[in-house]
Amino acid sequence: KDLSTFPALQRSISEAVTAIDEDYHKSAEVPPAPPGWAKALEPIASISTVDNSMVAEVLKSIKVALDKGQEKTLAEYRTSSKERHAWLKKMVPNLRQIEKGLSGANLCIKNLLERSSTIDRHMDEFEQINKGSNMVEQKLSSSSLTQFFISGFVLAIAVGGAIINFNLIARPMQEMVGGSVHMLGFRVADIAAMVIILVEVSMGLFLMESLRITRLFPVIGALEDKVRFRMVIVSFVFLFLLASIESGLAYMRELLSQDDAALVAGLLGDVANNPVEMSGRWITMAAQMGMGFVLPFALTFVAIPLESFIHSLRTVLGIVFVGFLYLSAGLLRFLGNISRYSGKSLVNIYDLVIFLPLWVERTIVARNSIGVETGVAAENMTAFDSNSSKEQNYSKASTKKRMSRKVITKKTVKKGDDSSLTQTQEVLS
Repeated sequence: KDLSTFPALQRSISEAVTAIDEDYHKSAEVPPAPPGWAKALEPIASISTVDNSMVAEVLKSIKVALDKGQEKTLAEYRTSSKERHAWLKKMVPNLRQIEKGLSGANLCIKNLLERSSTIDRHMDEFEQINKGSNMVEQKLSSSSLTQFFISGFVLAIAVGGAIINFNLIARPMQEMVGGSVHMLGFRVADIAAMVIILVEVSMGLFLMESLRITRLFPVIGALEDKVRFRMVIVSFVFLFLLASIESGLAYMRELLSQDDAALVAGLLGDVANNPVEMSGRWITMAAQMGMGFVLPFALTFVAIPLESFIHSLRTVLGIVFVGFLYLSAGLLRFLGNISRYSGKSLVNIYDLVIFLPLWVERTIVARNSIGVETGVAAENMTAFDSNSSKEQNYSKASTKKRMSRKVITKKTVKKGDDSSLTQTQEVLS
């Protein structure tokens, strides 16, 4: 935007330089050529005029002619010098135009350098933010906290002004909409006064957005310049009308207070001091009317700290939430450690209490286990003896069976053929 006029500036400077160059060449001084007859007069001037009067007359006439020629040449030289000075004078506006253009370009370049340095600083901060360094996080957090408290303080002042404004118009609104009518537990007059104040704040907010001072509504800032200018006019007109209405309500409030004071004075019979008191009420009336007219315009500037408060509120809420999480984690860790070491302490106490009964139980169990093991060993020996006798009887019976099988096989071999012998061998095997 700053360099958009640079081509036109360059063209105007080039034209001015060309005009200056032309004027400079026109103003150049050309010396007149020396007359050719000057050398021819030297021999004539050397002639003696003592004895020849005619020569004296000729020389005198030549001198007169030379004087006239000199005067004419001097006049021509002065005229040419005047023309040259006129051409030089014409160069002054062009020089001033060049100086103005160069100073404007210098100012634009200075602004660009300042903005470039600001952009470099913001880019460095952006790179630090992307890296996630603790220094930048602490810096941003401290900046957000500072903006939060400053904007909160200004908003508190604005709330005080809104309360004063509310008290200025609450009493007259009771006369307009009725003081005995209630809605949702609130008087309608108070609701109407609050609505007027909120509408004034809204108009001031729209005015600031249209002027691009704040950026709470990007849609308004993205409008065309003509539309924004119309919104500025409309917002200012509405704000002016509301301020005028509020000033009239403040005047009405003063009249109502005067009527109440007159009524009380009439009831009390204090009529003598009433004219003296009425003489100074115009100061109070003017002050209330002025406050009623100025406060709406003062509340217009609430949009600036409101924007800063909203933008910093996110960071502050995040910091508070993180602090709450750290506090909760520390509290839970503390409770967990208490539970852990309490359990260990209870286990140790239980071991101290249960030690003696467990020792007695183990002693009794050990004694009983020794007797049981002795009886089991005796039973095992008896069972072993019975099992050995059974095994001996079984071996004798199996020997008798084998002998009988051999006798049968031999008889079969004698009587049978080879096939029966093979079958018998397979059976035996």
